[in-house]
Amino acid sequence: MVGVRRAAFVVAAVLLLFGEPWSVLVLLPDWPVAATAVGTVVFAVAALSFPVLMVLGHGPKQNDAAARVADVLLGTVWVLFAWSVLTHLLRLVLLVSGVDDPARPRIAAAVTLAVAAVLLVTGNRIAMRVPPVKAVDVVLPKLGPGLDGLRVAVITDTHYGPLDRTRWSERLVAELNRLQPDVVCHAGDLADGSVAKRRKQVDPLGGVQAPLGRFYITGNHEYFGEAQAWLDHMASLGWDTLHNRSTLLERDGARLLFAGIDDPTGAASGLAGHGPDLAAALDGSDPDVPVVLLAHQPKQVAQAREENVDLQISGHTHGGQIWPFHLLVRLDQPTLSGLTRHGPTQLYNSRGSGFWGPPFRVFAPNEIALLTLHSA
Repeated sequence: MVGVRRAAFVVAAVLLLFGEPWSVLVLLPDWPVAATAVGTVVFAVAALSFPVLMVLGHGPKQNDAAARVADVLLGTVWVLFAWSVLTHLLRLVLLVSGVDDPARPRIAAAVTLAVAAVLLVTGNRIAMRVPPVKAVDVVLPKLGPGLDGLRVAVITDTHYGPLDRTRWSERLVAELNRLQPDVVCHAGDLADGSVAKRRKQVDPLGGVQAPLGRFYITGNHEYFGEAQAWLDHMASLGWDTLHNRSTLLERDGARLLFAGIDDPTGAASGLAGHGPDLAAALDGSDPDVPVVLLAHQPKQVAQAREENVDLQISGHTHGGQIWPFHLLVRLDQPTLSGLTRHGPTQLYNSRGSGFWGPPFRVFAPNEIALLTLHSA
């Protein structure tokens, strides 16, 4: 029964995603019969092939060529869907202005296509660029003077996957090293796929330079594949894998605890010892020493605030990645991006450095966060 409901949901979602832009771009403008027929065939083929490509690309077979086509198709139809809905308002304005059919729906169709084309082209350029640096000052009252000014570079959600981004990875590392941070953190969703398939893209991260530490935690996407293997591989690259554990930093008499916990999906992964365990991560910690916690999902701040964690660093949301998907993200997470306060705990949520799936970012730019920690 669950399988039937899931299949019905997929069918309904595909019909809505492809049907709405088809109606705006093909049906309502009352094009000549030949144009209407061609447009209908294009949308029908895309709608029928989309779920097949998604299963081939992101299912057990992990066919990268199919995944690349499916991802571009998903991003394109999502943008077309969103702006097709919005151009109904344009049609209403044109109606009030006295514009007659068939000019009214044809203008709406042209605007939808033009806006979508601009957003997809610019969105791809943003997604594929080396992320710009977002500088943020964070005051931790318990931080000792010896660590005042500590620079923490944060990358997350790199999602190395079907599209080979080895060169992008190398340029990302070069930009991180140019910043000369004291600490570098990767807050999860490192790669989609096995270590054997993705290590070429990930291995440049072994060249990241940070004198006080490089810390990595798992995100939810690691648990779609080989979470423990990725922890082991990052450790082999010299990263400190904070798998429900912590590391104490000291400088000039001041101390700071970097702790990390697994993504919540780890609890149902079947892997022994996986799943978030904040008590284990903070075991034996000194209450007078400030804590920076790496936790992939922002909503994990609910547990962090109970333990009086000073700062949580998260990713996961991508800032929505492709507008207006952020509206759905906010139903599940307490924040999309930036620095927010949750009781005694400050939360910095990164929009992420890469992208998942569709190689587009629309109104949700990627970033390298450079957090400068200050004492009171």
